[in-house]
Amino acid sequence: MKNWIIGSIASIGLMFGISNQAIAQMPHEMQMNETEQSNGFRRIDQPLWLKRVVTAGGIGLIGVELWWFLFSKSKSRKADTSQGIQEATITVDGGYEPNRVVVAAGQPVRLSFDRRDPSSCLEAVRIPDFHIAKDLPLHQVTPIEFTPTQPGTYEFTCGMNMFRGVIEVQGSTPPETTSQTLTQALESKSTAQRIFVVFPNWGH
Repeated sequence: MKNWIIGSIASIGLMFGISNQAIAQMPHEMQMNETEQSNGFRRIDQPLWLKRVVTAGGIGLIGVELWWFLFSKSKSRKADTSQGIQEATITVDGGYEPNRVVVAAGQPVRLSFDRRDPSSCLEAVRIPDFHIAKDLPLHQVTPIEFTPTQPGTYEFTCGMNMFRGVIEVQGSTPPETTSQTLTQALESKSTAQRIFVVFPNWGH
């Protein structure tokens, strides 16, 4: 019995000793494995001229995008009038063409958007000042009608606000101005007639 107890204690001690040794070796082995893995990914130093070329190319692309969206030349067109409605067709293909439409205030306007670009950004158009938001089906012409009452510049954009266009509303000549001009012309004619009556031989 005593020998069995001693043997059991010795066996348990041996088991603990092996376990401690295995546990002690695990971090060392893990560290070695991590070192080996880290050695597998070595840093590659690129030449300085290559870094400069990549940086300059990136800056150039950013500059081109800024110029395209902010400083590209706008294409303007005056709307045609047919049966009392001002009409203009806008092609939607990589933007809006024309991206500036000139109309007169106080007359109905019909803008026909001909979408040819499959980009999701251009699948809708918004004219916030007239509370208009409309989907533009691909390869279809979508008419949008409204009546501007005040002169000014009104913006229309795509659904993501990346592409923009402008509706320039110009004021029409008020009827009062025409009447005043006609009245002044009649008064001038009457004055000339009175002068001729008083001085019939004047100018001969």
